[in-house]
Amino acid sequence: MFWIAGLGVMTGVLALVALYRLKREIRRATRQLQQWNEGATAKKLDVIVQDRDMEALAEQINRQIDRTRQANAEKTRTENELKQAISHISHDIRTPMTSILGYVQLIESEEMPEAQKREYTAVVRKSALRLKALLEDFFELSVIESPDYALSMEKVVLNELVLESLVGYYEAFNQRHIEPILGLPEDEISMIADPSAVKRVIENLLTNALRYSDGDVSIELVRTADEASARLTIHNSAPRLQQSDLAYLFDRFYKADQQRTEKGTGLGLSIAKSLMQKMNGSLTAELKGGALFMHCEWREIEQDSAG
Repeated sequence: MFWIAGLGVMTGVLALVALYRLKREIRRATRQLQQWNEGATAKKLDVIVQDRDMEALAEQINRQIDRTRQANAEKTRTENELKQAISHISHDIRTPMTSILGYVQLIESEEMPEAQKREYTAVVRKSALRLKALLEDFFELSVIESPDYALSMEKVVLNELVLESLVGYYEAFNQRHIEPILGLPEDEISMIADPSAVKRVIENLLTNALRYSDGDVSIELVRTADEASARLTIHNSAPRLQQSDLAYLFDRFYKADQQRTEKGTGLGLSIAKSLMQKMNGSLTAELKGGALFMHCEWREIEQDSAG
């Protein structure tokens, strides 16, 4: 009986010791978490006591810390992008607006000849149209990036949309003395997408190629090797583009070429990428041998459309 009583006392003592150590570890974890919340440390929780439940709790807390860090980093990135976007749009609005106001003052001068007034009026009109295009593109991008923006998904034949878009650019290519090189597969490539969004993506890429190409423009549509995706590649010469520009090419208002200030709003590629993402596709850029390759890829296509 004495031995049994002694064993009971020992078990009770061990239980109290274990409880004390566990409570001490909880207090220690609480201090660590408090320091992290107050920004006094960036270190995640560590556990000294070998207790499975405590270790599992610390692991889950550390996972939440990782998610919080990622969320904060994403918030910071988004805020920086917004600041840059506001800065760029303010600059791009101010430039044509200053031009418009300056020429209007000149036009109001009574001594100015009518011929010169007509010339200045044409400049004002050009600046006003550029301002209008900028505001429309910025509004369109804001709408597209909204979570509530929905596409009208339906079965489309990508070959036909590429041809339709290219026909609309015939005169623009002709004025630049560029004859585009077109490569389309004999079989139809069908997929579920928004036809107007697909055309807008293609048109924006063609516009970009026309603005900055110093030579030929090539358009090629193919099925990928696994037959599960369709890839549209538009490439043009881009001698002034640097490899370092690729990481920012789809950012709002990014100007890899200073001529973009005069030639475009700098939003066309951002709009195209956002639309591709809305259609569960991708838009990437590649620079090879002084040529820019824009790759559009749709991962879900109709498998029974070949033949």
